[in-house]
Amino acid sequence: MRALDTIAESIRIGHVHPTVVLNTLIEVENENGLNGVRHVERHIENGMQSLKQRQHPHLIVAEKWLGAARAYLLTQAERKQAV
Repeated sequence: MRALDTIAESIRIGHVHPTVVLNTLIEVENENGLNGVRHVERHIENGMQSLKQRQHPHLIVAEKWLGAARAYLLTQAERKQAV
């Protein structure tokens, strides 16, 4: 999944632009639906444990990705409920 490569690269370099985050999540949803976004969310959450144990200096970037994925899922759920 290209999205996971994008996420990993941004964590490695220590920053990510909000537009990249949104576009990546939209791309995941377009390719795999909301289940794909849930998969990405779980993947980030699981990876964060490892980053915390290693005291990775860019943990904050992973936290931003996780928060964005959760917000995206919540927004999409609210949107579908409103329809």
